[in-house]
Amino acid sequence: MYAGGQGAGHRKRLKDRFLKSSLQGFHDYEVLELLLTYAIPRRDVKPLSKKLLADFKGLKGIFEADPERLREISGLGEASVVLLGLVREASRAYLSEKVSSSKGAVSSPGDAVRIAREVSEGDSEEGVYAFFLNSKNEVLGVECIHMGPLEKGVAPKAVIQKAFSHNARSVIMVHLKQGRASASKEERALANEIEAAASSIDILVHDYIVAGSQGFMSAKEMGWLKRSVYS
Repeated sequence: MYAGGQGAGHRKRLKDRFLKSSLQGFHDYEVLELLLTYAIPRRDVKPLSKKLLADFKGLKGIFEADPERLREISGLGEASVVLLGLVREASRAYLSEKVSSSKGAVSSPGDAVRIAREVSEGDSEEGVYAFFLNSKNEVLGVECIHMGPLEKGVAPKAVIQKAFSHNARSVIMVHLKQGRASASKEERALANEIEAAASSIDILVHDYIVAGSQGFMSAKEMGWLKRSVYS
């Protein structure tokens, strides 16, 4: 029996809406509600979905949460924790394969910006993407390193760890933002920090690009980076 009057009919309506128009028109709690129905088959999960969104400040916080923290939430069993982690990792693998299988070599800052926009699929939220390349500048994979305003910056160590996981020989960073393409002193310093950390282990940073809705600026072209080259 379903608590709160929610039953199989409600779940079917959510699934039918998704099949008809994907997630268009869905509230965040409905997205999470539909997902959790596959791990919690016979319980009204709307209250739980709303609680998770409030506790973790949105879908991003939920998918990036530590599994142990999720296990502390009443009503969220092991199957749900595994499912949320699986969705996150499957999404990352999909984006990485999407880029590496179809984009070929990156030969200019414009190529990098184009790829970043395609990977973000028009996401309006600001984000920093790292592209990991082989010795021929072919894309091995892509990782969204940071989402939202770049207030706390990006840890160079995190970029290097990702480069190791892809066995990359070089890296391109792309910061997608709204409005005019501009970089603060802090962001310029970040580009230099990432280059220094990468060069210490013989990984080349080809570029750090800030791309706005009105063009882009390239650290390579502006002379911020010392070793940056495109093939």
